[in-house]
Amino acid sequence: MAKTTALIPEQRRQQILQHLRTEQVLSYRQITELLGISQMTARRDVALLAEQGRVRATQGGATLVTRLLNEPRRAEKAVTGLPEKKAIARAAAELVTDSMTIYLDAGTTVQAMRPYLEDRTGLTVVSNDLSTVLAFLDHPSVDLISVGGRVDPDNQSTIGRLAALTLAELSLDIAFLSSSSWDARHGVTTPVEAKIEAKRAAMASATTTVLLADSGKFGRFAKYRVLSLDELDTVICDLALDEPDAERIEALGVEVVRAQLP
Repeated sequence: MAKTTALIPEQRRQQILQHLRTEQVLSYRQITELLGISQMTARRDVALLAEQGRVRATQGGATLVTRLLNEPRRAEKAVTGLPEKKAIARAAAELVTDSMTIYLDAGTTVQAMRPYLEDRTGLTVVSNDLSTVLAFLDHPSVDLISVGGRVDPDNQSTIGRLAALTLAELSLDIAFLSSSSWDARHGVTTPVEAKIEAKRAAMASATTTVLLADSGKFGRFAKYRVLSLDELDTVICDLALDEPDAERIEALGVEVVRAQLP
């Protein structure tokens, strides 16, 4: 360990990254033992790596920021993180008042808003999600607009230029966006290029843009950037989003709501 204590700061941080590539998660105690440094130095190095978007700082250490190569299929997403999705959806629905025009992006978390909007009247609901559109067919008081376009069968949604053209002709009060990968450095990203246009068109047409994404998706990034987090008005996540991460997002001027589980 005597040699590692003489490492310059960048060398130390490279070693932290190398160990994380093997272990995925490291506690501050592990970092101090592996590099022979103080816990204060370990925390300082992790904080800088987090600012650079190379790791995600947690309460007890650090985890590696990972790349999302493929969008999970809807069937997979529909059965994961259900309590968190319900909590996020309930908090999102509280932003919706009667007579609003809202956009519900494709995704199971956004679709989970449906039961919490049952008593709203005069709503106009716009969605590119085929399952969400079906879920609103029995709503007692909704003007429903289904966004057309090329169908993505894996996610049961419409994507591409035609979807974006429809959204560009609308005036939305709130756009509720979804994402399978997001972090402070890369923003909202996607491995599917054809999803970008519709999301950006919805954001451009909306007075307010809100991201609904659980903490399990934070710290991941994909090939294509949809938007930077500072372009959002609000992020609604679950309580498992660490306080340092929430503070980093809030420093960008974005409101962070960490929804409590039922």
